[in-house]
Amino acid sequence: MSEKEESRRGPIASAMAGAVSVGANMLGEKFTELKHNADSKKLKASANFPMIRLPEGYEIEKIAQGLTYPTSVAWDDRGNMYVAEAGGTFLDEENASARILRVDSNGTATEVVNLDGKIYPAISGMTWYNGAFYITHRDRELYGCVSRVTPDGEVTQILGGIVDSKSDHQPNDVRVGRDGRMYVCVGIGGNSGYMDENMIPFVLKAPDGHPTPAKDIVLTGYNIELPDFREGGKGTVLTGAFMPFGTATEPGQAVKGSNKAGGTILVFDPENAEATVQPYAWGFRNAIGIAWNRDNDMFVAVNGYDNAAGRPINDYHDGTYRVREGAWYGWPDFAANFSPVTDARFKPSSSAIPPTYKGRERVAKELHFLIDHEASGLEQPDTSLILGLHEVNSSPSKPDVAPEGWGDYANHLFVPEYGDFQWITNPMRDKFAGNRIARIETSGSGENTVHAFIQNEKVGPGSQQGELGEGIERPYDVKFGPDGAMYIVDFGSHRTSLKRIAEGHFPVEFDRGTGMVWRVTKMK
Repeated sequence: MSEKEESRRGPIASAMAGAVSVGANMLGEKFTELKHNADSKKLKASANFPMIRLPEGYEIEKIAQGLTYPTSVAWDDRGNMYVAEAGGTFLDEENASARILRVDSNGTATEVVNLDGKIYPAISGMTWYNGAFYITHRDRELYGCVSRVTPDGEVTQILGGIVDSKSDHQPNDVRVGRDGRMYVCVGIGGNSGYMDENMIPFVLKAPDGHPTPAKDIVLTGYNIELPDFREGGKGTVLTGAFMPFGTATEPGQAVKGSNKAGGTILVFDPENAEATVQPYAWGFRNAIGIAWNRDNDMFVAVNGYDNAAGRPINDYHDGTYRVREGAWYGWPDFAANFSPVTDARFKPSSSAIPPTYKGRERVAKELHFLIDHEASGLEQPDTSLILGLHEVNSSPSKPDVAPEGWGDYANHLFVPEYGDFQWITNPMRDKFAGNRIARIETSGSGENTVHAFIQNEKVGPGSQQGELGEGIERPYDVKFGPDGAMYIVDFGSHRTSLKRIAEGHFPVEFDRGTGMVWRVTKMK
Protein backbone atom coordinates (compact mmCIF):
# COMPACT_ATOMS: atom_id res chain seq x y z
CA MET A 1 0.00 0.00 0.00
CA SER A 2 0.78 3.53 -0.30
CA GLU A 3 2.48 4.80 2.68
CA LYS A 4 0.05 7.52 2.71
CA GLU A 5 -2.63 5.14 3.89
CA GLU A 6 -0.43 3.83 6.56
CA SER A 7 0.25 7.31 7.79
CA ARG A 8 -3.43 8.00 8.25
CA ARG A 9 -4.29 5.35 10.84
CA GLY A 10 -5.64 6.78 14.01
CA PRO A 11 -7.87 6.40 17.02
CA ILE A 12 -11.16 4.74 17.62
CA ALA A 13 -13.95 6.27 19.66
CA SER A 14 -11.86 6.77 22.82
CA ALA A 15 -9.65 9.28 21.01
CA MET A 16 -12.35 11.88 20.46
CA ALA A 17 -11.33 15.38 21.38
CA GLY A 18 -13.37 17.86 23.39
CA ALA A 19 -15.38 20.96 22.67
CA VAL A 20 -12.37 23.26 22.42
CA SER A 21 -10.86 21.12 19.65
CA VAL A 22 -14.20 20.87 17.93
CA GLY A 23 -14.60 24.62 17.74
CA ALA A 24 -11.08 25.17 16.43
CA ASN A 25 -11.40 22.45 13.79
CA MET A 26 -14.84 23.56 12.66
CA LEU A 27 -13.57 27.10 12.10
CA GLY A 28 -10.54 25.81 10.20
CA GLU A 29 -12.67 23.55 8.04
CA LYS A 30 -15.13 26.35 7.27
CA PHE A 31 -12.22 28.54 6.19
CA THR A 32 -10.89 25.72 3.99
CA GLU A 33 -14.26 25.30 2.33
CA LEU A 34 -14.42 29.02 1.59
CA LYS A 35 -10.87 28.95 0.21
CA HIS A 36 -11.72 25.92 -1.94
CA ASN A 37 -14.69 27.79 -3.41
CA ALA A 38 -12.54 30.87 -3.99
CA ASP A 39 -9.91 28.80 -5.79
CA SER A 40 -12.61 27.12 -7.86
CA LYS A 41 -13.64 30.50 -9.27
CA LYS A 42 -10.12 30.93 -10.66
CA LEU A 43 -10.14 27.49 -12.28
CA LYS A 44 -12.09 26.21 -15.27
CA ALA A 45 -14.00 22.98 -15.81
CA SER A 46 -12.15 20.32 -17.78
CA ALA A 47 -13.65 19.61 -21.19
CA ASN A 48 -12.95 15.90 -20.66
CA PHE A 49 -14.06 15.66 -17.02
CA PRO A 50 -16.46 18.51 -16.11
CA MET A 51 -16.23 17.64 -12.41
CA ILE A 52 -12.53 18.59 -12.40
CA ARG A 53 -11.31 22.18 -12.25
CA LEU A 54 -7.88 23.34 -13.47
CA PRO A 55 -6.33 26.52 -14.90
CA GLU A 56 -7.34 27.79 -18.30
CA GLY A 57 -4.96 26.58 -20.97
CA TYR A 58 -4.49 23.14 -19.40
CA GLU A 59 -6.36 19.88 -19.92
CA ILE A 60 -6.56 16.57 -18.09
CA GLU A 61 -7.12 13.09 -19.50
CA LYS A 62 -7.19 9.62 -18.00
CA ILE A 63 -4.55 7.38 -19.54
CA ALA A 64 -4.91 4.27 -17.36
CA GLN A 65 -7.60 2.90 -15.08
CA GLY A 66 -8.63 -0.31 -13.34
CA LEU A 67 -5.42 -0.36 -11.29
CA THR A 68 -5.23 -1.80 -7.76
CA TYR A 69 -3.39 0.36 -5.20
CA PRO A 70 -1.07 2.20 -7.63
CA THR A 71 1.53 4.34 -5.87
CA SER A 72 4.33 5.35 -8.24
CA VAL A 73 5.18 6.17 -11.83
CA ALA A 74 8.63 6.04 -13.50
CA TRP A 75 10.17 5.96 -16.98
CA ASP A 76 13.05 3.89 -18.33
CA ASP A 77 15.83 5.19 -20.57
CA ARG A 78 13.68 4.63 -23.67
CA GLY A 79 10.78 6.65 -22.32
CA ASN A 80 8.56 3.67 -21.48
CA MET A 81 6.23 4.42 -18.57
CA TYR A 82 5.77 2.08 -15.60
CA VAL A 83 3.40 2.08 -12.65
CA ALA A 84 3.89 0.23 -9.37
CA GLU A 85 0.93 -1.47 -7.72
CA ALA A 86 1.56 -1.59 -3.98
CA GLY A 87 0.40 -5.15 -3.30
CA GLY A 88 -1.51 -4.21 -0.16
CA THR A 89 -2.14 -1.37 2.21
CA PHE A 90 -1.39 -1.66 5.92
CA LEU A 91 -0.24 -5.20 6.70
CA ASP A 92 -0.77 -7.09 3.46
CA GLU A 93 -4.34 -7.74 4.60
CA GLU A 94 -5.80 -7.10 1.15
CA ASN A 95 -3.87 -9.97 -0.48
CA ALA A 96 -3.29 -8.05 -3.71
CA SER A 97 -0.34 -8.46 -6.07
CA ALA A 98 2.75 -6.29 -5.74
CA ARG A 99 3.90 -5.70 -9.28
CA ILE A 100 5.28 -3.30 -11.88
CA LEU A 101 3.22 -2.59 -14.97
CA ARG A 102 4.18 -0.98 -18.28
CA VAL A 103 1.56 1.49 -19.50
CA ASP A 104 1.41 1.78 -23.28
CA SER A 105 0.29 4.86 -25.21
CA ASN A 106 -3.18 3.36 -25.68
CA GLY A 107 -3.62 2.98 -21.90
CA THR A 108 -3.02 -0.76 -21.77
CA ALA A 109 -1.26 -1.79 -18.57
CA THR A 110 0.88 -4.93 -18.93
CA GLU A 111 2.57 -6.73 -16.05
CA VAL A 112 6.35 -6.61 -16.40
CA VAL A 113 7.48 -7.82 -12.98
CA ASN A 114 5.44 -9.70 -10.38
CA LEU A 115 6.92 -9.32 -6.90
CA ASP A 116 4.59 -11.64 -4.99
CA GLY A 117 6.68 -13.75 -2.64
CA LYS A 118 9.79 -11.69 -3.41
CA ILE A 119 9.04 -8.67 -1.23
CA TYR A 120 6.63 -7.85 1.58
CA PRO A 121 4.19 -5.10 0.58
CA ALA A 122 3.61 -2.37 0.28
CA ILE A 123 5.54 -0.71 -2.53
CA SER A 124 5.36 2.99 -1.81
CA GLY A 125 8.16 4.49 -3.90
CA MET A 126 9.72 3.56 -7.24
CA THR A 127 12.34 5.10 -9.48
CA TRP A 128 14.40 4.01 -12.48
CA TYR A 129 18.20 4.21 -12.27
CA ASN A 130 21.04 2.57 -14.19
CA GLY A 131 18.89 -0.02 -15.94
CA ALA A 132 16.74 -1.12 -13.00
CA PHE A 133 13.83 -0.15 -10.79
CA TYR A 134 14.43 0.81 -7.17
CA ILE A 135 11.50 0.36 -4.81
CA THR A 136 10.70 0.94 -1.14
CA HIS A 137 8.86 -1.70 0.90
CA ARG A 138 9.04 -3.81 4.08
CA ASP A 139 10.46 -7.24 4.74
CA ARG A 140 8.71 -10.12 6.50
CA GLU A 141 9.77 -8.81 9.90
CA LEU A 142 8.34 -5.39 8.93
CA TYR A 143 11.71 -3.63 8.72
CA GLY A 144 11.81 -0.94 6.06
CA CYS A 145 13.82 -1.75 2.93
CA VAL A 146 14.98 -0.53 -0.46
CA SER A 147 15.43 -3.09 -3.25
CA ARG A 148 16.79 -3.12 -6.78
CA VAL A 149 14.49 -4.87 -9.29
CA THR A 150 15.69 -5.71 -12.79
CA PRO A 151 13.21 -5.77 -15.68
CA ASP A 152 13.48 -9.57 -15.75
CA GLY A 153 12.36 -9.79 -12.11
CA GLU A 154 15.58 -10.26 -10.16
CA VAL A 155 15.24 -8.63 -6.73
CA THR A 156 18.23 -7.54 -4.61
CA GLN A 157 17.70 -5.82 -1.29
CA ILE A 158 20.26 -3.02 -1.00
CA LEU A 159 19.11 -1.47 2.28
CA GLY A 160 17.16 -2.89 5.22
CA GLY A 161 16.73 -2.80 8.97
CA ILE A 162 14.66 0.39 9.30
CA VAL A 163 12.91 -0.29 12.61
CA ASP A 164 10.42 2.62 12.45
CA SER A 165 8.67 0.77 9.62
CA LYS A 166 7.30 -1.66 12.22
CA SER A 167 4.46 0.83 12.59
CA ASP A 168 2.00 2.60 10.35
CA HIS A 169 4.80 4.42 8.46
CA GLN A 170 7.24 2.79 6.08
CA PRO A 171 9.83 4.10 3.57
CA ASN A 172 8.11 6.22 0.92
CA ASP A 173 9.57 8.10 -2.04
CA VAL A 174 12.94 7.07 -3.51
CA ARG A 175 14.74 9.38 -5.95
CA VAL A 176 18.25 9.96 -7.29
CA GLY A 177 19.81 13.38 -6.91
CA ARG A 178 22.07 15.18 -9.36
CA ASP A 179 24.97 14.05 -7.17
CA GLY A 180 24.26 10.41 -8.12
CA ARG A 181 23.24 9.54 -4.57
CA MET A 182 19.89 7.95 -3.71
CA TYR A 183 17.49 9.70 -1.33
CA VAL A 184 14.69 7.92 0.53
CA CYS A 185 11.88 9.40 2.62
CA VAL A 186 11.27 7.40 5.81
CA GLY A 187 8.26 7.77 8.11
CA ILE A 188 8.59 7.84 11.89
CA GLY A 189 7.29 5.07 14.11
CA GLY A 190 3.80 6.00 15.30
CA ASN A 191 2.06 9.36 15.42
CA SER A 192 3.61 11.71 17.92
CA GLY A 193 6.29 9.97 19.96
CA TYR A 194 4.75 6.83 21.44
CA MET A 195 3.81 3.35 20.32
CA ASP A 196 0.23 3.64 21.54
CA GLU A 197 -3.16 1.97 21.00
CA ASN A 198 -3.17 3.11 17.36
CA MET A 199 -0.28 0.71 16.83
CA ILE A 200 -2.01 -2.42 18.16
CA PRO A 201 -1.74 -4.53 14.95
CA PHE A 202 1.92 -3.60 14.55
CA VAL A 203 2.87 -4.14 18.19
CA LEU A 204 1.27 -7.59 18.11
CA LYS A 205 3.27 -8.49 14.99
CA ALA A 206 6.50 -6.69 15.86
CA PRO A 207 6.70 -5.76 19.56
CA ASP A 208 10.18 -4.24 19.16
CA GLY A 209 8.99 -1.50 16.79
CA HIS A 210 9.48 2.10 17.95
CA PRO A 211 10.44 5.61 16.80
CA THR A 212 14.15 6.30 16.42
CA PRO A 213 16.10 9.58 16.31
CA ALA A 214 18.81 10.37 13.78
CA LYS A 215 21.13 11.86 16.43
CA ASP A 216 21.74 11.21 20.12
CA ILE A 217 19.00 12.82 22.22
CA VAL A 218 18.10 13.16 25.89
CA LEU A 219 14.52 12.45 26.98
CA THR A 220 12.36 14.43 29.40
CA GLY A 221 11.04 11.12 30.68
CA TYR A 222 7.30 11.55 30.15
CA ASN A 223 5.40 8.25 29.97
CA ILE A 224 1.75 7.53 29.19
CA GLU A 225 -0.37 4.85 30.82
CA LEU A 226 -2.27 2.61 28.42
CA PRO A 227 -4.19 -0.66 28.61
CA ASP A 228 -1.84 -3.56 28.05
CA PHE A 229 -3.26 -4.94 24.81
CA ARG A 230 -0.46 -7.44 24.20
CA GLU A 231 -1.35 -11.12 24.13
CA GLY A 232 -2.14 -12.19 27.67
CA GLY A 233 -1.75 -8.62 28.86
CA LYS A 234 -3.80 -7.41 31.79
CA GLY A 235 -4.19 -4.06 33.45
CA THR A 236 -2.18 -1.08 32.28
CA VAL A 237 1.41 -0.36 31.34
CA LEU A 238 3.64 2.72 31.02
CA THR A 239 5.18 3.52 27.65
CA GLY A 240 7.83 6.15 27.03
CA ALA A 241 8.81 8.17 23.98
CA PHE A 242 11.17 6.56 21.44
CA MET A 243 10.57 3.15 23.07
CA PRO A 244 8.75 -0.06 22.20
CA PHE A 245 5.28 -0.40 23.68
CA GLY A 246 5.42 -1.14 27.40
CA THR A 247 8.89 0.33 27.99
CA ALA A 248 8.97 3.30 30.39
CA THR A 249 11.61 6.04 30.44
CA GLU A 250 13.23 8.29 33.05
CA PRO A 251 14.09 12.01 32.93
CA GLY A 252 17.55 12.49 31.46
CA GLN A 253 17.59 9.11 29.74
CA ALA A 254 19.79 9.11 26.64
CA VAL A 255 18.77 7.56 23.32
CA LYS A 256 21.38 6.83 20.65
CA GLY A 257 20.89 8.11 17.15
CA SER A 258 20.60 5.75 14.19
CA ASN A 259 21.87 6.02 10.63
CA LYS A 260 18.59 4.35 9.60
CA ALA A 261 16.32 6.55 11.72
CA GLY A 262 12.68 7.22 10.94
CA GLY A 263 11.26 10.67 10.28
CA THR A 264 14.16 11.29 7.93
CA ILE A 265 15.41 11.72 4.44
CA LEU A 266 18.14 9.11 4.17
CA VAL A 267 20.92 9.34 1.58
CA PHE A 268 23.34 6.69 0.33
CA ASP A 269 25.42 5.43 -2.56
CA PRO A 270 23.13 2.95 -4.38
CA GLU A 271 26.17 0.79 -5.16
CA ASN A 272 27.04 0.48 -1.45
CA ALA A 273 23.91 1.43 0.45
CA GLU A 274 24.44 -0.30 3.80
CA ALA A 275 27.93 1.12 4.26
CA THR A 276 27.11 4.68 3.22
CA VAL A 277 23.56 5.32 4.50
CA GLN A 278 23.12 8.36 6.72
CA PRO A 279 20.39 10.86 7.60
CA TYR A 280 20.33 13.92 5.34
CA ALA A 281 17.65 15.74 7.39
CA TRP A 282 15.44 14.57 10.26
CA GLY A 283 12.64 15.42 12.66
CA PHE A 284 9.80 14.90 10.16
CA ARG A 285 6.70 12.97 11.19
CA ASN A 286 6.07 11.17 7.92
CA ALA A 287 8.21 12.42 5.05
CA ILE A 288 6.39 11.21 1.91
CA GLY A 289 8.05 12.71 -1.16
CA ILE A 290 10.96 14.86 -2.31
CA ALA A 291 11.81 16.91 -5.39
CA TRP A 292 14.44 19.37 -6.62
CA ASN A 293 13.96 22.59 -8.58
CA ARG A 294 16.24 23.91 -11.32
CA ASP A 295 18.50 25.51 -8.69
CA ASN A 296 18.90 22.05 -7.08
CA ASP A 297 17.02 23.14 -3.95
CA MET A 298 15.36 20.14 -2.30
CA PHE A 299 11.78 20.10 -1.01
CA VAL A 300 9.87 17.53 1.05
CA ALA A 301 6.14 16.97 1.57
CA VAL A 302 5.22 15.76 5.05
CA ASN A 303 2.11 14.27 6.66
CA GLY A 304 1.71 15.95 10.05
CA TYR A 305 0.19 14.86 13.34
CA ASP A 306 -3.11 13.08 13.72
CA ASN A 307 -5.35 14.28 16.52
CA ALA A 308 -5.19 10.70 17.73
CA ALA A 309 -5.14 8.71 20.93
CA GLY A 310 -1.89 8.44 22.87
CA ARG A 311 -0.55 11.96 22.44
CA PRO A 312 -3.24 13.82 20.46
CA ILE A 313 -2.05 17.06 18.84
CA ASN A 314 -4.69 19.39 17.45
CA ASP A 315 -2.48 20.80 14.68
CA TYR A 316 -3.72 23.13 11.97
CA HIS A 317 -1.44 22.24 9.08
CA ASP A 318 0.54 19.66 7.14
CA GLY A 319 3.79 21.04 5.73
CA THR A 320 5.94 21.21 2.64
CA TYR A 321 9.47 22.31 3.48
CA ARG A 322 12.78 23.44 2.04
CA VAL A 323 15.34 20.79 2.96
CA ARG A 324 18.57 21.90 4.60
CA GLU A 325 21.18 19.19 5.10
CA GLY A 326 21.55 18.29 8.77
CA ALA A 327 18.52 20.29 9.92
CA TRP A 328 16.05 19.05 12.55
CA TYR A 329 12.41 19.76 11.67
CA GLY A 330 10.89 19.57 15.12
CA TRP A 331 9.07 16.25 15.48
CA PRO A 332 7.72 15.35 18.05
CA ASP A 333 7.78 18.70 19.92
CA PHE A 334 6.92 21.31 17.28
CA ALA A 335 3.89 21.72 15.05
CA ALA A 336 3.87 22.01 11.26
CA ASN A 337 4.44 25.77 11.48
CA PHE A 338 7.27 25.12 13.98
CA SER A 339 5.34 26.43 16.99
CA PRO A 340 5.76 24.39 20.20
CA VAL A 341 3.06 21.72 20.51
CA THR A 342 2.78 22.77 24.16
CA ASP A 343 0.97 25.95 23.02
CA ALA A 344 -2.63 25.93 24.20
CA ARG A 345 -4.00 26.07 20.63
CA PHE A 346 -2.72 22.55 19.90
CA LYS A 347 -4.13 20.94 23.04
CA PRO A 348 -7.19 18.68 22.76
CA SER A 349 -9.45 18.14 25.74
CA SER A 350 -7.68 16.55 28.69
CA SER A 351 -10.01 13.55 28.41
CA ALA A 352 -8.24 12.62 25.15
CA ILE A 353 -4.84 12.49 26.87
CA PRO A 354 -4.08 9.31 28.83
CA PRO A 355 -2.71 9.39 32.39
CA THR A 356 0.76 10.91 32.18
CA TYR A 357 3.85 10.36 34.33
CA LYS A 358 7.29 11.93 34.57
CA GLY A 359 9.29 8.84 35.26
CA ARG A 360 6.99 7.10 37.77
CA GLU A 361 5.40 10.27 39.19
CA ARG A 362 1.89 11.18 38.05
CA VAL A 363 1.68 14.66 36.45
CA ALA A 364 -0.89 16.82 34.67
CA LYS A 365 -2.53 15.42 31.53
CA GLU A 366 -0.97 17.92 29.16
CA LEU A 367 1.16 18.00 26.04
CA HIS A 368 4.74 17.95 27.32
CA PHE A 369 7.99 18.17 25.39
CA LEU A 370 9.41 14.67 24.93
CA ILE A 371 12.99 15.74 24.17
CA ASP A 372 15.22 17.82 26.42
CA HIS A 373 16.20 20.23 23.66
CA GLU A 374 19.04 21.97 25.46
CA ALA A 375 20.66 18.73 26.57
CA SER A 376 20.20 17.32 23.05
CA GLY A 377 21.67 20.36 21.30
CA LEU A 378 18.42 21.08 19.45
CA GLU A 379 16.74 24.42 18.78
CA GLN A 380 13.29 25.42 17.57
CA PRO A 381 13.27 24.93 13.77
CA ASP A 382 13.85 27.92 11.52
CA THR A 383 10.58 29.09 9.93
CA SER A 384 12.46 30.01 6.74
CA LEU A 385 12.46 26.27 6.03
CA ILE A 386 8.66 26.31 5.54
CA LEU A 387 7.79 26.36 1.84
CA GLY A 388 4.03 26.07 2.30
CA LEU A 389 1.39 25.00 4.83
CA HIS A 390 -1.50 22.78 3.72
CA GLU A 391 -4.71 22.12 5.61
CA VAL A 392 -4.16 19.58 8.38
CA ASN A 393 -4.87 16.00 7.28
CA SER A 394 -4.76 16.94 3.58
CA SER A 395 -1.72 14.62 3.39
CA PRO A 396 0.77 16.18 0.95
CA SER A 397 2.46 13.27 -0.79
CA LYS A 398 5.01 12.77 -3.61
CA PRO A 399 5.62 16.07 -5.46
CA ASP A 400 7.56 17.17 -8.52
CA VAL A 401 8.78 20.42 -10.08
CA ALA A 402 7.42 21.63 -13.43
CA PRO A 403 9.85 21.87 -16.37
CA GLU A 404 10.56 24.97 -18.44
CA GLY A 405 7.80 24.15 -20.92
CA TRP A 406 5.21 24.98 -18.30
CA GLY A 407 5.54 28.73 -18.80
CA ASP A 408 4.63 30.77 -15.74
CA TYR A 409 4.41 27.56 -13.68
CA ALA A 410 7.93 26.38 -14.57
CA ASN A 411 10.00 25.67 -11.45
CA HIS A 412 6.85 25.52 -9.29
CA LEU A 413 6.37 22.54 -6.98
CA PHE A 414 3.21 20.50 -7.62
CA VAL A 415 2.09 18.56 -4.57
CA PRO A 416 -0.58 15.83 -4.60
CA GLU A 417 -2.78 16.04 -1.50
CA TYR A 418 -3.95 12.49 -0.89
CA GLY A 419 -6.68 13.57 1.51
CA ASP A 420 -7.84 12.81 5.02
CA PHE A 421 -9.24 9.67 6.60
CA GLN A 422 -12.02 11.63 8.28
CA TRP A 423 -12.71 10.47 11.83
CA ILE A 424 -9.74 8.08 11.87
CA THR A 425 -7.31 10.94 11.42
CA ASN A 426 -9.32 13.36 13.51
CA PRO A 427 -12.54 12.24 15.22
CA MET A 428 -13.93 15.77 15.06
CA ARG A 429 -13.46 16.19 11.31
CA ASP A 430 -16.70 16.53 9.36
CA LYS A 431 -15.30 17.97 6.10
CA PHE A 432 -12.91 16.55 3.53
CA ALA A 433 -9.37 17.89 3.18
CA GLY A 434 -7.03 17.43 0.23
CA ASN A 435 -7.97 15.29 -2.79
CA ARG A 436 -6.31 17.73 -5.16
CA ILE A 437 -3.04 18.89 -6.70
CA ALA A 438 -1.57 21.97 -5.04
CA ARG A 439 1.02 24.38 -6.45
CA ILE A 440 3.76 26.28 -4.58
CA GLU A 441 6.35 28.68 -6.01
CA THR A 442 9.93 27.59 -5.23
CA SER A 443 12.05 30.59 -6.19
CA GLY A 444 13.95 32.49 -3.51
CA SER A 445 11.33 35.24 -3.68
CA GLY A 446 8.44 32.78 -3.54
CA GLU A 447 5.34 33.74 -1.60
CA ASN A 448 5.05 30.41 0.27
CA THR A 449 1.35 30.23 -0.60
CA VAL A 450 -0.32 26.91 -1.37
CA HIS A 451 -2.55 27.34 -4.42
CA ALA A 452 -5.08 24.91 -5.87
CA PHE A 453 -4.04 23.71 -9.34
CA ILE A 454 -6.38 20.75 -9.89
CA GLN A 455 -9.37 19.95 -7.70
CA ASN A 456 -12.92 18.71 -7.94
CA GLU A 457 -15.75 21.21 -8.12
CA LYS A 458 -16.72 20.22 -4.58
CA VAL A 459 -14.32 19.33 -1.77
CA GLY A 460 -13.56 15.63 -1.46
CA PRO A 461 -12.91 12.58 -3.67
CA GLY A 462 -15.09 11.93 -6.68
CA SER A 463 -16.44 8.65 -5.28
CA GLN A 464 -17.89 10.46 -2.27
CA GLN A 465 -19.86 12.64 -4.67
CA GLY A 466 -21.27 9.71 -6.65
CA GLU A 467 -18.77 10.17 -9.47
CA LEU A 468 -16.14 7.46 -9.12
CA GLY A 469 -13.65 7.79 -11.97
CA GLU A 470 -14.96 11.18 -13.05
CA GLY A 471 -12.98 13.25 -10.57
CA ILE A 472 -9.79 13.31 -8.57
CA GLU A 473 -9.87 10.56 -5.93
CA ARG A 474 -6.69 9.98 -3.88
CA PRO A 475 -3.67 11.49 -5.71
CA TYR A 476 -0.42 10.12 -4.31
CA ASP A 477 2.34 10.69 -6.86
CA VAL A 478 2.97 13.55 -9.29
CA LYS A 479 5.79 13.23 -11.82
CA PHE A 480 6.61 15.13 -15.01
CA GLY A 481 7.37 12.72 -17.85
CA PRO A 482 9.90 12.86 -20.68
CA ASP A 483 7.19 14.50 -22.81
CA GLY A 484 6.87 17.39 -20.35
CA ALA A 485 3.36 16.40 -19.26
CA MET A 486 2.28 15.99 -15.64
CA TYR A 487 1.32 12.46 -14.61
CA ILE A 488 -0.79 11.85 -11.51
CA VAL A 489 -0.98 8.44 -9.85
CA ASP A 490 -4.40 8.25 -8.19
CA PHE A 491 -4.56 5.46 -5.60
CA GLY A 492 -8.31 4.85 -5.88
CA SER A 493 -11.29 4.85 -3.56
CA HIS A 494 -11.77 3.72 0.04
CA ARG A 495 -13.99 4.48 3.02
CA THR A 496 -13.94 4.13 6.77
CA SER A 497 -15.64 1.08 8.27
CA LEU A 498 -16.42 0.35 11.90
CA LYS A 499 -17.07 -3.26 10.89
CA ARG A 500 -13.36 -3.77 10.24
CA ILE A 501 -12.49 -2.78 13.81
CA ALA A 502 -14.68 -5.60 15.10
CA GLU A 503 -12.87 -7.94 12.71
CA GLY A 504 -9.48 -6.88 14.08
CA HIS A 505 -8.40 -4.85 11.04
CA PHE A 506 -7.80 -1.21 10.26
CA PRO A 507 -11.15 0.56 9.87
CA VAL A 508 -10.72 1.28 6.16
CA GLU A 509 -12.10 -0.62 3.18
CA PHE A 510 -10.01 -0.23 0.02
CA ASP A 511 -11.56 -0.77 -3.40
CA ARG A 512 -9.59 -2.83 -5.90
CA GLY A 513 -9.49 -1.78 -9.53
CA THR A 514 -10.27 1.87 -8.84
CA GLY A 515 -6.75 3.30 -9.25
CA MET A 516 -5.98 5.60 -12.18
CA VAL A 517 -3.24 7.55 -13.91
CA TRP A 518 -4.07 11.05 -15.18
CA ARG A 519 -2.08 13.15 -17.65
CA VAL A 520 -2.18 16.95 -17.59
CA THR A 521 -0.87 18.91 -20.56
CA LYS A 522 -0.36 22.57 -21.37
CA MET A 523 -2.45 23.32 -24.44
CA LYS A 524 -0.74 25.05 -27.35
